[in-house]
Amino acid sequence: MQASAVGSVQERFPDLPVVAQPTRDQIPTMWVPADSAREVLRFLKTEIAQPYAMLYDLTAIDERMRLKRDGQPASDFTIVYHLLSFARNQYVRVKAALREDRLSAPSISNIWPAANWYEREIWDLFGIVFEGHPHLERLIMPKTWVGHPLRKDHAARATEMGPFRLPKDKEEREQEALRFRPEDWGMRSSHDGTDFIFLNVGPQHPGTHGVLRIVLQLDGEEIVDAVPEIGFHHRGAEKMGERQSWHTYIPYTDRIDYLGGVMNNFAYLTAVEKLAGIEVPPRAQVIRVMLAELFRIISHLVWYGTFAQDLGQMSPVFYTFNDRERAFAIIEAICGARMHPNWFRIGGVAQDLARGWDAMMRDFIAYFPPRLREYDREVLANRIFKARTVGVGGCTTEEAIEWGVTGPNLRATGFEWDFRKKQPYSGYDNFEFDIPTAQTGDCYGRALVRVEEMRQSLRIIQQCMDNMPEGPYKSLNSLASPPLKERTMHDIETLITHFLSVGWGPVIPPGEALGAIEATKGNNGYYLVSDGGTTSYRTRIRTPSFAHIQMLPLLCRGGMIPDLLAILGSLDYVLADIDR
Repeated sequence: MQASAVGSVQERFPDLPVVAQPTRDQIPTMWVPADSAREVLRFLKTEIAQPYAMLYDLTAIDERMRLKRDGQPASDFTIVYHLLSFARNQYVRVKAALREDRLSAPSISNIWPAANWYEREIWDLFGIVFEGHPHLERLIMPKTWVGHPLRKDHAARATEMGPFRLPKDKEEREQEALRFRPEDWGMRSSHDGTDFIFLNVGPQHPGTHGVLRIVLQLDGEEIVDAVPEIGFHHRGAEKMGERQSWHTYIPYTDRIDYLGGVMNNFAYLTAVEKLAGIEVPPRAQVIRVMLAELFRIISHLVWYGTFAQDLGQMSPVFYTFNDRERAFAIIEAICGARMHPNWFRIGGVAQDLARGWDAMMRDFIAYFPPRLREYDREVLANRIFKARTVGVGGCTTEEAIEWGVTGPNLRATGFEWDFRKKQPYSGYDNFEFDIPTAQTGDCYGRALVRVEEMRQSLRIIQQCMDNMPEGPYKSLNSLASPPLKERTMHDIETLITHFLSVGWGPVIPPGEALGAIEATKGNNGYYLVSDGGTTSYRTRIRTPSFAHIQMLPLLCRGGMIPDLLAILGSLDYVLADIDR
């Protein structure tokens, strides 16, 4: 029997005041002194039996306005580390308390390279300093930004900040702040008689799939290094979570991975339902799975066509987008909307399935497999496509785990890990499907995995259709919002209750929970903290694209400029998923 992580830490560090904390998601959670956090985390990664190899997420909480902390150690700000052990199939949560007059902690970027961006993000949004970080600069906000937006005393709306003005001197300062200086990043302009070229790719380049800037250090056409610059698409999604009700925040989640549709609702609601102790009815679970898998196909179709286009094939994108429209027709018939259906609800879904939904779905299931076989011939078997992708942008399983890579990009390295199988949610353990893998970890391997995933999603959808349970499509728990319509029109009292439930939303019990799912691009997780109110006290969104783009320099070093565009396309990221 494996020893608990908390017990192992207490045994290894007997003089350390380690405080265990119960949580609603049952993840082992412990508080350690901030100046000892690095030693504890190193132990959890390298010394403990069945180690926690992945830094899954790293964030912070401004505790200064929180009222219900259930005996947790005193803290003005809290750093929260989430680690993942594949051997244990378990997360562990480590917390470090900070005082407002000493907002600093040791950097762990020398333990996990993935910590680099996470620590920069925390400094940017909370003002917490990580001692020993190699480049502690703003990551999300502009370099000239004043303040730290995720602090509770920072404005949440533009109307609280006064009118925006851009006088000439400020414009010049903003322009100068965008200038790239190699020495600021530890780079040299020349070496051994070679002068390097620094090339901007983006932030408006078709190969970056959005507003992303990448500064390349080049020796001729060979990439020596790369610096991704993100944040152009940041909209304050986590800050919005603090002022929207638990219910009215659902549409905001749709805009994170805007190609993933209901997948975004899925992760968020999984966390809310853990906090509230809500059991989702079997019919609602299967409906959720069916639509999530249809959106997995929809998202992968966008990736398939645009990836081929990045490599010079013009036709496939038109074909895949046409197939995407067929799938959207089903989504629209069931949900009433297409890309952003906003259809999942706390405790279930918005309505029962529309009449005739099964006929449309069966038509699509019959239509789509021959199309995939045709794309295999046109794209995967194309010799130019192979020349551009085989052996390009590869990485090992160990490297992928070090950088926090999940989803198809991790499975392309040969590691058979899918959260639908390993940590089933919404009844995924009742479905039969395979976990596609490749062995090379390169651009071509990532393509093979995603194509096969579409076939497995069809298998799951078929099983949903053949085994759709009867019963309610939404929980009758009073915290499920809004209530069923037939329960709201009997008398004025029930109508008032309906108005309050919709307008204010439910009051979720105090606590915290992580809801994580196998989304289209990897693991998408929502870490929610409730203070016993109608809104979230802290909404943390862990997205797969953030981790994947941070790894970009490793994947493209030694390649050519065209290889960079192949690597970007193969990663299948979305800028809103990175910036939030």
